[in-house]
Amino acid sequence: MGHFVYMLRCRDNSLYTGYTTNLDNRVKAHNSGKGAKYTRARRPVKLVFYREVADKSTGLKLEYRIKKLSKAKKEELVKDFIK
Repeated sequence: MGHFVYMLRCRDNSLYTGYTTNLDNRVKAHNSGKGAKYTRARRPVKLVFYREVADKSTGLKLEYRIKKLSKAKKEELVKDFIK
């Protein structure tokens, strides 16, 4: 089982960060309105960044660190990921 930290680009150009063990299902859940409350009103969303991590603890710590970053720093992560 994989552990992933991911970022979604929302319709309003905001970025949502989360943790999951099933990336495909989680993105589908966000787009179907069954994901986080934040993304329900901002659909559709698009996966723009993800990183696989060793375990849940590591994933949740990375998610927390990313959420604390400024929007500019998050955009840098996305830009570097797309390259």
